[in-house]
Amino acid sequence: MIVVTGGAGFIGSSIVWRLNQLGEDNIVIVDRLGKTEKWKNLVGLKYADIFHKDDFIDMVLEDVVPFQVEAIIHLGACSSTTQKDADYLLHNNFKYTQALAEYALEKGARFIYASSAATYGDGKKGYLDDEAKLQELQPLNMYGYSKHMFDLWTQKENIANEIVGMKYFNVYGPNEFHKDDMRSVIHKAYGQVKETGKVQLFKSYKDDYKDGEQMRDFIYVKDAVDMTLHFLENKNANGLFNAGTGNARSWVDLVTSLFNAMAVPVNIEFIEMPETLKGKYQYFTEANIDKIRNAGYNKPITSIEDGVKDYVQNYLMKERGLGS
Repeated sequence: MIVVTGGAGFIGSSIVWRLNQLGEDNIVIVDRLGKTEKWKNLVGLKYADIFHKDDFIDMVLEDVVPFQVEAIIHLGACSSTTQKDADYLLHNNFKYTQALAEYALEKGARFIYASSAATYGDGKKGYLDDEAKLQELQPLNMYGYSKHMFDLWTQKENIANEIVGMKYFNVYGPNEFHKDDMRSVIHKAYGQVKETGKVQLFKSYKDDYKDGEQMRDFIYVKDAVDMTLHFLENKNANGLFNAGTGNARSWVDLVTSLFNAMAVPVNIEFIEMPETLKGKYQYFTEANIDKIRNAGYNKPITSIEDGVKDYVQNYLMKERGLGS
C-alpha cells in the first residue's frame, strides 16, 4: 500500500488523483475530516482504505499497521502560517513526522514528506535546497519553524540521504477550497471578482517594490504533484528538493491571469497590510530548481497564465475538483 497522509487535503488528494491516473489504487488515506467539507476532495478517487490521523499514528507506534507499507507520502500537517499554538505545531508537524519517518525506515518503505519554502524565512539566505546550509535558515513563523525542525532532525539523525523532503513554494489549484485563509490568492480572488468585480492586494512598504509587484514563485498543483511522485519511482535521489517554477512572478501578474481567464477587465485595489503581517511578509521568493532537475525531473513547468486558465475555466467555473 501507498500511504498518503493529508490524503483528503489539497496536495494530498491531488497526489491520490495522479496515482489513480497512473493506474494505482492500492492507496491508504490518512486524514482528519472533522466537520469541514474536505471530504468532497475524495469524491471520484479510488483508494483501498482511510484512517483517522490519530488512529493511524497509534497503529504505527504500536507496530500494528494491518498492511504492508510500500511508501508513505506524508503531506498531513497544520499549514497555517498564522497558527499561534506552538505546542500544537510541535506535536502535529514535528513529532508526528518523526514517528512516521522512523517507521518507514524500519519497514524499508519509501518516505517522502512535505517541507516548505517557509523554512527560508525572509530569503536573505537565498532559496537553495542545500542541506549544508540548513543551520543558516531562520523561518519567520512557527509553521515554518516546525517544518525546519524536522529538516534539521533528519540531518542530525543522518537520515536525510535516505528520505525526500519537498520544499513547496506557493501552490495553487483545484481541491484547495477547504483551506480557509490558507487558500491561494487565486481562489480568494476568484470569489472577489465574482462578487465585486475587483481584487484586493496588499500595498508594498518597501521602496524597491511597487504595490502589487511583490513577487512569489507560484506553482500549479499538478506540477507540484508530478515533482513529488518523481521520487516515488526514483529511489536513488534523496534529500531536500525545492518544488517551484524557478521563475518569480508578481501578484499583479497572477491576478491579471485570473481576470483574463474569467474574461473580465482587470480591476485591482491596493489595501493596507495588517500590522501583524508586516514584519513577517516575504517580498520575494523564487525556487532554485537546479537540484530537482539534476535528479532527473525533466517535465516542463506550467506558466501562471496557463495554470490559472486551467484552474479557473476547468475547475472553479465548473465548481468541480480533480476527482469529480
